[in-house]
Amino acid sequence: MDATEKKELETIPSVAGGGGTESEHDEKESERYARDLKAGLHPLKNKLAFWYTMRTPGVSYEDNVKKLVEFSTVEGFWVCYCHLARPASLPVHMDLSLFKEGIRPLWEDPANSNGGKWIIRFKKVISGRYWEDLVLALVGDQFDFGEDVCGIVLTVRYNEDILCVWNRNSSDQQVIMALKDSIKRHLKLPNGYIMEYKPHGASLRDNSSYRNAWIRG
Repeated sequence: MDATEKKELETIPSVAGGGGTESEHDEKESERYARDLKAGLHPLKNKLAFWYTMRTPGVSYEDNVKKLVEFSTVEGFWVCYCHLARPASLPVHMDLSLFKEGIRPLWEDPANSNGGKWIIRFKKVISGRYWEDLVLALVGDQFDFGEDVCGIVLTVRYNEDILCVWNRNSSDQQVIMALKDSIKRHLKLPNGYIMEYKPHGASLRDNSSYRNAWIRG
């Protein structure tokens, strides 16, 4: 990573969904894993990428979504994360996302289109710690039904920050509820802490990320 990339990471918060068959993807992942091991690194189960979105009037949300940096090893993650801006320093209306390789943080992405997200709201003074816990859980593949998880999103607001965990299948209630319990466990949330779930299809219909969410608590 050169000095320009490091500066961008500090000022901006920088696949199964891609092409090819599943067997080709698995073969590439095996080659990647072996290559990282041979280099003396510690490969992650999934290659991941940080994205950021800064809403600009007159520009579509998709055009505002930019990939910041990707990594596939423990070492690569820490190099990126150490230079990444923390939630408290990010401007309002920015989204910072971490998704598995080949999946964009968009409702319409093939990996996300039939899925949804768990929504958790935090006061700004504590959101940074919970965001870091979510990042480490995704990087370490620690969620129950982790193969169903596509990525996580931090949305910066004026009075609160919103953390979301996106999953592939919004119709599998067993997986959705197991994922909720896994999130609560990793974040050490109280049993009564309010969480909301919203399918991406519903978001597309009402053009809203968070209104009219369902399954609470």
